[in-house]
Amino acid sequence: MNLLRSTGFRVALKWVFTALIVAAVLLVVDIEKLLVEIIRIPSSAIVIGLALGIIQVFLSAWRWRFTADLLGLPIPYTQAVREYYLATFANQVLPGGVLGDVNRALRHAADTNNRRAAAHGVAIERLSGQFVLASVVATGISWLFFTGRMLSSNTPELGSLAHLYWLLAGIGVAGGLLWVFARKRVQVRGYFSALRGDLARAFFSWPAFPIQVVTSLLVVASYLAVFLVLAAGMGYLIDLPSVAVVAALCSLLLLSMVVPTTVSGWGVREGAAAILWPLAGLPAEQGVALSVGYGALIFFSSLPGLLFLFSSQVRQR
Repeated sequence: MNLLRSTGFRVALKWVFTALIVAAVLLVVDIEKLLVEIIRIPSSAIVIGLALGIIQVFLSAWRWRFTADLLGLPIPYTQAVREYYLATFANQVLPGGVLGDVNRALRHAADTNNRRAAAHGVAIERLSGQFVLASVVATGISWLFFTGRMLSSNTPELGSLAHLYWLLAGIGVAGGLLWVFARKRVQVRGYFSALRGDLARAFFSWPAFPIQVVTSLLVVASYLAVFLVLAAGMGYLIDLPSVAVVAALCSLLLLSMVVPTTVSGWGVREGAAAILWPLAGLPAEQGVALSVGYGALIFFSSLPGLLFLFSSQVRQR
């Protein structure tokens, strides 16, 4: 029982779970084709993708600083960037994808002696991004279905398996969410009750709302831009409709990473790609290759966080 309750065991369990999902994805795709697709990524796409990863951190750090300022907790922009890099790197290497943000909130609370406001600043900043991402995903899904580019009669090779894929995906996501909320239902209810007032100030007030939305749109656009740069370099984008299809599918990959069951979305993202691309009449290997390329680029673009971890300012604090 002590082993099951230990943090180290739970962390190791998530690493094992991530490896198992990745292995399962590799079993259902053609590995040779997948490697061919990955090798096709040009160096120019890698450089641009890394640059976009840096832009993401600077945009997100500004959004966090703006949110914290509205809650009465000003933070210098250079410190916000440094803390965001630390959080981003931690999210890349620790299970769940949120521990870096928890640490960011705790460190800000230590500086300001206001733990609740610091936590709310981080939570609202992240919720702003998820709100906009959900809107983008809803728009993309609607376009895919209304234009007949997903689950249409033009993809007969899927047959009835398409509905099974969607059912399994839905069950997996719903099961994960129910598991999280079943364990945290009391804490979540109390937390959101206390969060309501700060949400009104930092998100729903004027001009906070349009600024939050525009900033989060830019952040989401930078995420999708990484996918599109990779897709362009791999020769997947041949016309405007193909750009729209890839962008819509990749927005779903971003949403799949929200479920905190693996390390930095690995496995869940690739599994979603293996399901979604065939539903749109495209090879699964293309989607998985894009997913792997994206995950690798975001990881390497987060490495400055490792350098900041050893900086004198961080060691002193």
